[in-house]
Amino acid sequence: MLIGVPKEIKTHEYRVGLTPASVRELIDHGHDVVVQASAGFEIGLFDADYRDVGASVADTPEEIFAAADMIVKVKEPQPDECRMLREGQVLFTYLHLAPDPQQAKLLMESGSVAIAYETVTDNRGGLPLLAPMSEVAGRMSIQAGANCLEMSQGGRGMLLGGVPGVAPAKVVIIGGGVVGSNAARMAMGMEASVTVIDRSLPRLRELDMEFGGNLNTIYSTRDNLESYVLDADLVVGAVLVPGAAAPKLVTADMLSRMQRGSVLVDVAIDQGGCFETSRPTTHDEPTYVVDGVVHYCVANMPGAVARTSTFALNNATLPFALALADKGYKQALSDDSHLLAGLNVYRGQLTYEAVAQDLGASYVPADEALAA
Repeated sequence: MLIGVPKEIKTHEYRVGLTPASVRELIDHGHDVVVQASAGFEIGLFDADYRDVGASVADTPEEIFAAADMIVKVKEPQPDECRMLREGQVLFTYLHLAPDPQQAKLLMESGSVAIAYETVTDNRGGLPLLAPMSEVAGRMSIQAGANCLEMSQGGRGMLLGGVPGVAPAKVVIIGGGVVGSNAARMAMGMEASVTVIDRSLPRLRELDMEFGGNLNTIYSTRDNLESYVLDADLVVGAVLVPGAAAPKLVTADMLSRMQRGSVLVDVAIDQGGCFETSRPTTHDEPTYVVDGVVHYCVANMPGAVARTSTFALNNATLPFALALADKGYKQALSDDSHLLAGLNVYRGQLTYEAVAQDLGASYVPADEALAA
């Protein structure tokens, strides 16, 4: 199989779909890999590194999309990339289709086989290809929030950990999953006062056992959510419904009653965001202010630490990329129900139910689509 790795074109996105080490593994399995020139340059992965392990280097994305049997990326394809996809070509990347009807339409029109990192599952009920970027984003959310609390960024002028004689900032994290637990770890490390709100009692018990009395765990009700959000200095939105649009848990009315200069960091923005006032931003212009509250809603947060993120992502995606290449996508998907859960678009059909529901489109179960 010929695997293509185009350079990412989303604003300030420097991650790359395959590292030289991953390329070497694929080539050792008998496959060919073509990488776009300078795809990893910004993070110290040079064209010579790819050539040294046996890859070829192409100057343009058009060459890669035209030749490759499978495209391996990081972020969702932009419209021009979607239009380069062809019938039966495999796309393996993050998609986040629920809040993006244009991308869904273009992928369906292409006839491609689009497998989303974020909905691939494992036998423990987790999302193994989303987890490494969730770990990065969770930790980054506290760094970003701490910066936004500074006066120069429009914040309240608070240091997360306070100083002796001055109370620390109050950090509220909505969602206790991978993002939330990593955000809590960072915030507690900076000596903030940290609360995690979640509707799963078993998960709250796990967090309590992991972090002990340093972490305040609260069951999610409308009253609790409102009470803690209104009193917070920094709120991190870490809610995930796999494949689906994030629920809007913090309303515009709640936001209007928050403290001036408080900060919202919406890690769920790539699934539409969990604050009613959220809209996607970029690393060029990461923040905006609504009712005196600073919003940080960058849709590709891990792209800011692209080298760390690229290696973490490749550790998780490589076994699945190898399976797709070694077996061909039909056999690989048929053999592995967890990989099959990643199939979002198959030759013009939406094959992930939550995505179809959010887009108001017809849905064909992935196994039925594949069998047909």
